[in-house]
Amino acid sequence: MVLQRWYPLTTRRPSYDPVDRLWRGFFTRGAPFPDTTDRVVPLDVQETDDEIVVTASLPGVAPEDINVTIEDRVLSIRTESATEEESKDDNYVVRERRAGSYRRSLRLSESVDAENVESGYEHGVLTITLPKREETKAKRIEVKVA
Repeated sequence: MVLQRWYPLTTRRPSYDPVDRLWRGFFTRGAPFPDTTDRVVPLDVQETDDEIVVTASLPGVAPEDINVTIEDRVLSIRTESATEEESKDDNYVVRERRAGSYRRSLRLSESVDAENVESGYEHGVLTITLPKREETKAKRIEVKVA
């Protein structure tokens, strides 16, 4: 049997969650105070022996609106999606698609060759391939038997 400590304040915490969601939702639904903050670009980072591949989801963004930079070993992805005009006749039941600016920055390791970076954009997915410098790649050393 495992004993667990009882914390009276944390056991009451779930009862406050609906109130917190309602309060947070009041300011982000667009009505008197529009949400103007930058949103974070969701991404995946994969590393192999030869390269680092960054895959970012940017649905509905035109390729010419994507700005990718590398400065001082920091990879930055910035974009802005166009806002849709909202008419007074529209009665939205649910409105979750948002327009605005998106950004994400990653610090790169010393092993990345920033001069030979390649990128591509297809079906709302941005792929950035960052090759590693030859001198930083792992080298296999053959063990000889005497």
